[in-house]
Amino acid sequence: MKYLLIQLILWTGVLFSSCTDYLNIVPKGEKIPTTLADFEALLRDEYTIGQTPVANALYLLNDRYLTVSNLNTPTLATANYMWDEQADRIILNNSSENTYYYLYMAIANCNLIIEHAPTATECTDQERAEVIAYAKVIRSVCYFTLVNFYADTYDKETASQTRGIPLITSANINAPHEQVSVQELYDFTINDIKEAISAGLPEKSMTVIHPNLGAAYAMLARIYLQMSDFEHALQYADKALEQNDRLFDWNAYYDQYKERIEDPDNYDNLPTPTDYTYIENYYFRCGDNSPNYSSSELAIPVERANRFEQGDARFLSRWKYRSVNQDTYYDGIGSGYFNWGGLTTCEVYLIKAECLARQAVNNDFSEAMQTLDAVRITRIRPEFYQPSAASTLQEAIRLIRRTKDNELIFSIVPFADARRFNREGEFVQPLSKTYQGKTYTLSPQSPMWTMPFPAGAINNPGNGTIEQNVSK
Repeated sequence: MKYLLIQLILWTGVLFSSCTDYLNIVPKGEKIPTTLADFEALLRDEYTIGQTPVANALYLLNDRYLTVSNLNTPTLATANYMWDEQADRIILNNSSENTYYYLYMAIANCNLIIEHAPTATECTDQERAEVIAYAKVIRSVCYFTLVNFYADTYDKETASQTRGIPLITSANINAPHEQVSVQELYDFTINDIKEAISAGLPEKSMTVIHPNLGAAYAMLARIYLQMSDFEHALQYADKALEQNDRLFDWNAYYDQYKERIEDPDNYDNLPTPTDYTYIENYYFRCGDNSPNYSSSELAIPVERANRFEQGDARFLSRWKYRSVNQDTYYDGIGSGYFNWGGLTTCEVYLIKAECLARQAVNNDFSEAMQTLDAVRITRIRPEFYQPSAASTLQEAIRLIRRTKDNELIFSIVPFADARRFNREGEFVQPLSKTYQGKTYTLSPQSPMWTMPFPAGAINNPGNGTIEQNVSK
């Protein structure tokens, strides 16, 4: 199936970027897409359209453990992990950088569907519109990650003048493209999703790897939150929760595997519930793990583990302290498929909680805390659980952010949120750690919060130009 899909993509690119004579020349053993099923098949190949690797954002946050032996080698990962502002990350990023290539590969597939599925055969108009709507939401998910990785964070006052990322909307490999502003990119993603909703994006999608109506609302809530447009973020969070408001009971999961979890010498993998059937899913999308096979939970540093709330059943069920030779860390004990790049009800609850806190009157944060606790009560062990309380906005944001950073670890969201809070200045949480007796810090103003484009993109920009958004 993968071979067929790759050939389909290649020959479709030839078809639509060359002369019409190719319409009459179908290579032996190959297939040119004509039916809607041909185009929809592209959405099912998760390797080419369903990955969201953001490893260097995870390393910068120190959310993902990097071994001592790896730290002895000067790489892009090492520079980010050790917050080395003297390192030239542009030079270090001289090889394939998965965030850029995987996401633009997904965008290329979406462009192919959006541009050519309108003439697909063997379908109704509504079926055709549905597949195109899926592609528009997926394209927006990809662009949101890219702009929050390679460009400076959104600032209403400067976004229209801030250089963003290449905006590519054509499936033609020779089509011109432009590196648009951050504002233009955000406007584009919002419009894409709203068009998908208007086209009749279904409440129940074909599969969980096809984003449903709840996913579209959740993505709009995420985008508007990143823009600090709390009114619209709350509006779409509520719409998403109307579609699905279920939360997984991690306390029940802990009880089910309690004996293995509490055995300090048992590192046998537990089946992760955060797979394709996770009840919190609006849309499933892989992160740094491959969709082609089951993988293990990523390891996290000890300092990162210490930022989880005491009694967090989700943490206790996913990681276990381990010391092997020169490495001490929390080893991932989960195994399976992980929705690190998609959209879930948990994220939407926490978006809603922050919006309610921002709009609270007379320092009454009770509704925001109740929304936060709807999540916490399914996570925190009963002997540790206490209802959340805040008397200031700073306290409310701190509590919400703690849960959100922990819940969405390994996704782009904690990185995007950190950049947003850094820009505001009021809710900054500077990062600090001690390594081999030396203290390291990452300031909110550090240029490292924006990642460099890979050398391949700069040197081979196609029919357009790309300028670096960082100096090194």
